Amino acid sequence: MLAKRLITSLVLAPIMIGGIFFLPLHQFALFIGVIVVFGAWEWANLAGWSSIGQRSAYVAFLIGLMSLLYFTKSQLPELMTYVLWIAFAWWVVAAFIVAKFPDIPEGLFKTNIQLLLGAIVLVPMWVGLYQLKLNPNSTLWIVYLMFVVWGADVGAYFSGKAFGKHKLAPKVSPGKSWEGVMGGTLCVVFVAIVAGAYFSQKGGFSTQSWIALFVVSVIVMAASILGDLVESMFKRHRGIKDSSNILPGHGGVLDRADSLTSSVPIFALLLNFI
Repeated sequence: MLAKRLITSLVLAPIMIGGIFFLPLHQFALFIGVIVVFGAWEWANLAGWSSIGQRSAYVAFLIGLMSLLYFTKSQLPELMTYVLWIAFAWWVVAAFIVAKFPDIPEGLFKTNIQLLLGAIVLVPMWVGLYQLKLNPNSTLWIVYLMFVVWGADVGAYFSGKAFGKHKLAPKVSPGKSWEGVMGGTLCVVFVAIVAGAYFSQKGGFSTQSWIALFVVSVIVMAASILGDLVESMFKRHRGIKDSSNILPGHGGVLDRADSLTSSVPIFALLLNFI
């Protein structure tokens, strides 16, 4: 299993790096759109649509949504921002849902509701990355976001393994602990310190910018954990371990991108405060 994970990571890493660093805006939008398509295929199954026809229809629906946003961006530029705020509202609600699971209305797990939530989860990730790519320092901020998410994940994993005693959400993901959250927070703070020092050397990085960087980074870290927990909740209800087996040793695309579905739109919204 470890060998499969390593090989898959070695294949995926250059693809992601190439997409972030070298693709121009429109090709980058298509690149992220392909990731969303794979995620939509898996989410349809989470929602109970398991046939090829049903899953293809859901993929087509999300492609249609992304196409609508893409081709109307010049006439209705505020539409993409509205999508990010809808995602923000969902993740706030999702935090309460995860905290109450499994004592939540069964209606949340109806197929139609889950399919709608899939759109709210996946499409804003595409919108958020597209918006970040528009930033003059797009590559820098996207890489920073990745380091925050990965730092939170790595820090939480090792500190949770070493010290984890107090469960974060035992009925959703028994392996996660509050000690892991603290370890992830320390890693994210370290990432923010290194990034802040770099920005300060470039000039124009005030004390307020430092404070905003720390606050935004911790919020994004919390969002990344929530994204993981929400996917775990839906998988637990569906009775599956992984969203698919498309990535050997890693599971599915959703299993790798769950943290980004929540952290990307929130980071895209909050970046203006830094």
